[in-house]
Amino acid sequence: MISGNEALGEAAVQAGCKGYFGYPITPQNELTAYMSRRMLEENRVFVQAESELAAINMVLGAAASGVRTMTTSSSPGISLMQEAISYMAGDELPCIIANIARGGPGLGNIAGSQSDYFQSVKGGGHGDYNLIVIAPATVQEMFDFTFTAFDLADKYRTPVIILADGYLGQMMEPTEIKKKEIINIKKNWALTGAKGRKSNKINSMYLGEGALERHNQKLQEKFKKIKKELCLVEEILTRDAEIILVAYGTASRICKSVVRKLREKNIKAGLIRPITLWPFPEQTVKKAASNAKFILAVEMSAGQMVEDVRLAVESKSPVYFYGRTGGGIPEEEKIIEIIKSKL
Repeated sequence: MISGNEALGEAAVQAGCKGYFGYPITPQNELTAYMSRRMLEENRVFVQAESELAAINMVLGAAASGVRTMTTSSSPGISLMQEAISYMAGDELPCIIANIARGGPGLGNIAGSQSDYFQSVKGGGHGDYNLIVIAPATVQEMFDFTFTAFDLADKYRTPVIILADGYLGQMMEPTEIKKKEIINIKKNWALTGAKGRKSNKINSMYLGEGALERHNQKLQEKFKKIKKELCLVEEILTRDAEIILVAYGTASRICKSVVRKLREKNIKAGLIRPITLWPFPEQTVKKAASNAKFILAVEMSAGQMVEDVRLAVESKSPVYFYGRTGGGIPEEEKIIEIIKSKL
């Protein structure tokens, strides 16, 4: 038995994270505490920074040296990091940023929430960029997808966000802590000292005529490549489904139970669970919509992912929404009531 926060931390250690930089905030404090012990046990770098601003800039420096590095925080802390995250997107620096999200806006509360979806998948900071966003739904996935996140960050030279909520971070579940192969990618771009070769430069400022536009074009081509190559999604009983639920993270766990109960009542329901929130599984949702009576997006927010669902559906099917805010959890009975009212 291990908590989601601890599973993520252990996976980062096993995935070869050499530097962790963080600042305490509920509901991810267990993760920082876990890393303070495990990183020192492995003779690696742990720094409790003086602020989230300091932590993310330490991550930038460590990433520029070519090592695997990570920070973790929760919603208000992630907001403070946005400037440096934009710098790292422009610098093309790989790192992991885990957001164990809590209710907002403002300081909100310490209960789990999914109201940081827009911030994560729409860039969050200034400029034209996207980040890969992975949304686990179980403690086992908190462990497994952390390896995936580090590998994708190195492969595409980009920050990767692991977006979970406070419930998932603090819940405990049986989890298999299994050794995984680490994919080592040679980082010829890293700042390791010239040592007889031409020096590397990592930079996000381009003042020459047309230079910034050329850099942006390069970044946009990379983002197109990621969208073409990467899509992680789980489908449950969607082949013959007439009603499609779309949910991620903790909300998807509730929707799985709803699908089972509806099937017992001979209502053909299915679930699409996006695992990568960016890139969003547009084609999966679009295909399911062509045969569905309607789509119901379920979120622990006022309605954010539902916008991407509607864009993917392209008006081929009605799209409805049910959400809870401020740490509220969607209720099975309410979801079933909404579905029956639309039939």
